[in-house]
Amino acid sequence: AKRKVYSYTLVGGASAATVYMGKEIVQDLVGYLDINDAARALAITEIKLNDVPVGKSLLTTWKGMPLFVRHRTEAEIKAEQAVDLLSLRDPQHDSDRSLTPEWMILVGVCTHLGCIPLQDQGSFAGGMYCPCHGSHYDSSGRIRKGPAPLNLTVAPHKIKGEYLIVG
Repeated sequence: AKRKVYSYTLVGGASAATVYMGKEIVQDLVGYLDINDAARALAITEIKLNDVPVGKSLLTTWKGMPLFVRHRTEAEIKAEQAVDLLSLRDPQHDSDRSLTPEWMILVGVCTHLGCIPLQDQGSFAGGMYCPCHGSHYDSSGRIRKGPAPLNLTVAPHKIKGEYLIVG
């Protein structure tokens, strides 16, 4: 009888330890696969459109990257819509880069080597200039001069009332 009690105690203890270890492994795995609150918060950026006056830019972050929000003037819009696509290295019409002509929402990472361009700088009104290697972008984020091979990336966004939602 003492042997059975000993065997049952040993098997029961080993089973309890195995279940506990299994629970810990599953919790760690689920915790590892789940995105944390900080990452979840960075996935969407909300901006009040009234905070960006016409002709001005806002620099914020989205997913840890710089985000350029430009409220373009009528002159900038007309100038960008009149650009000959054949003169562009990465041809893309201005209207294909924006939900509404007055707002341009761009990821602020140069397509040459990943530097961060300066807003409202360079050879084009309302454009960006990357001082690292001299790339010039227009107010539509299209590469116009310099070594960058591609236009700046347009961030996925939507406009809901007076708010811009990026992500």
